Formats: sequence, structure tokens, C-alpha cells
Amino acid sequence: MSRIAFVSTYPPKQCGIATFTADLANAIGACEIVALRGAADQGRFDAEVHHVIHTDVRADHARAARALDECGVRLVSVQHEYGIWGGEDGEGVRDFLDALLVPAVATLHTVLADPTPSQRTIMEGILDSTSAVVVMSQAAATMLTDRYRADARRVEIIPHGVPDLPHVAPDLVKHAVGLQGRQVLLSFGLLGSSKGYERVIEAMPAIVRAAPTACYVIVGATHPELLRTEGERYRRRLEGLTTDLDMGDHVLFVDRFVGRAELGCWLQAADVFVTPYPNLGQIVSGTLSYAMAAGTPTVSTPYLYAAEILAGGRGTLVESGSTPAMTDALVELLLQPELRQAMAQRAYDYGRGMVWSRVAARYATLFERLARRRATALAGVPVSA
Repeated sequence: MSRIAFVSTYPPKQCGIATFTADLANAIGACEIVALRGAADQGRFDAEVHHVIHTDVRADHARAARALDECGVRLVSVQHEYGIWGGEDGEGVRDFLDALLVPAVATLHTVLADPTPSQRTIMEGILDSTSAVVVMSQAAATMLTDRYRADARRVEIIPHGVPDLPHVAPDLVKHAVGLQGRQVLLSFGLLGSSKGYERVIEAMPAIVRAAPTACYVIVGATHPELLRTEGERYRRRLEGLTTDLDMGDHVLFVDRFVGRAELGCWLQAADVFVTPYPNLGQIVSGTLSYAMAAGTPTVSTPYLYAAEILAGGRGTLVESGSTPAMTDALVELLLQPELRQAMAQRAYDYGRGMVWSRVAARYATLFERLARRRATALAGVPVSA
């Protein structure tokens, strides 16, 4: 395998893209890590981080690109989401790619249907400056070709990677999270108002009347960026709603960023997973991907990624913003164990194609093909596109 550099946020930063990159790099191996570090980020990087881009220092982006050119790296894997790079709308990614001499592949964690002019310019620059881009759904690939005029031959669809969890009955795991005897609804991820968790809390009184042992668990710390700008406003709103509805015994907040092992326990203990996200244009969800890996039956709003990944009876889609629809779907699953079991098996079977060993193999094949094409071109041998 050619030596690959991954450029991304990276642990100890607590965000989904950092975790994604660490898992992908670990599965592929033979890699160099370039960590994106914001001005407020804290903690020390592990030894595999050889370069750091301080995103509040504009010149750092080009400096790191030039350093990679001198490190024997044959290809660079760039993780892109507008908020993780420096400058307005993350324009620092353009500085990095413009200064880079070796080929690059960008994994796009966000593709906007209605970007601002600045966001469109940045995305079109990424498409022009990379040898290929990777997206995690057909919906995202279609959006790139239809709205950004991307060359379909340079757009690869590779699923979001997930841990290879065993499929177990939730009741066998609930004691590990202190919820034995309860029917567990679960949402997890960094907390923020874009999650729509209030819709599930609003549904809980009716759910509890139908399923008295039901408990809705929200696992995750508040998103660090929101914590800096508005503090715990959203969490306090959810807690206040829980109190107003007298659901204190049926809504549990786990206010921390949990590690892989604990997260696996929560997923395996859940009877139903919920993603009530109001943004219907969302083109990927790591949390939903993880639920599929565990074979957890899911109820979700029909955002683009959920509509695609939950097709074929792998989950239930409900109208966004509708508390009655959310209530009906969750009650149906809680009261029908056979329905849950059938949905869980379909989700788990689908999730086998998303485990890290398979996803990493697809990335490695793509990286090696592009690195060899570059080497062939430098040797003066004509190659096809």
C-alpha cells in the first residue's frame, strides 16, 4: 500500500469526522496524519500525528501541503466539511489543495443542495483540485453531478465505516447500562438544535402510556462550537421540556462523549434508535450508520441519507416535525417484537457491507489506483482518464 496522508480533525478532538479519520487510518495503515487544530482545541495528539494545521493561521494550510510533498507521501486523503477548515466557510482547504503537488482524494461529509456563493466556489475548487471525491450515498453523488457539474467518473460512493459489532438481543446488554427491565429508545451524537430531539421528548407521554417501561436515552456532549457560542442552551431546553411533561423517569441524558466500547453497549442495548433530524438535506449520518452496524431498528425523519439507507424495510421513516407521526412509529415498534426483530436483521445484514475492514479495502483500492496512475504519468506513459 502506498504511503497515504490523512488531513482532518483528529482525536483527542471530539467530533464525528475525527473519529471517522482515526478509524479509517487505523484500518488502512502505512499513513501520515495531518491534524486540523482550531484555536480553541485542547489536548495532545498521539505520535502518529506528524503535522498540524492551525486553522486560524491562514499560511499554515499551504505550509503543511508543501511539507507533505517532501515526506514521500504518494497520495493525500482530505476530509471535508465546511466548519473544520480555516477561513470563511473553510476556504483554507483551497489554500491547502492549491499548494499540494501529490494527488488528493476528498471525502465529502457535507454536500449542500443550496450553497452560498462562497460555499459553491469552495466545493467547485475541491472538485477541480482532486483526483477523485468520495461520498457516502447515491443522493450525494447525484447532487454533485446535477448541481455542481462534477464529473461522474471522479465521484466514488463508499459507505460510512462502522465497527463490526456482534448482533445480540438488547435485553442481554441492558444491565451493562443500568436499564434492565426497560424498553430503550436511543439517540446519540454531539448535541445541538439541529438534532430535533425535542420531537421524541414531546412524544414520550403518549409512548409511556402505551409502553410504561419506555426510556429515551440521549447520549452525547454538546457540540464544542455551540458550547462556545451559546453554552448549554439546547440541553437546558430539552431538560426543561422533560420536566414540564413530567418525564423525568423516562428521559435520560448521558452528558459526555463516549468511547467506542461504551457506545457499542448503548447501541446493542437499544430496542429502537431514533434520528429525528429536521434537516432533510443531510447526506450522511455516522450515528445512523452505527445503528445499522448494531442491527438496531430505527425510526427517522426522511432526510436524504436516512431515506436511502433505511429503504427495503431496514427502518421506518416519519414526517419531519410531526410529533404524532413519531409517536405512532415508536409505539408500533415497541409493541411489536416480531416487527423489531425482522427490521433489526435486515439492518444488520445491510451493515455488514459497512464494517471498517470492507470500507477500508475500498478506500485502499481507490488510493492505490490513483497513486499508480500518478506514477505512470510521471514516467511519461500515457494513461486513460
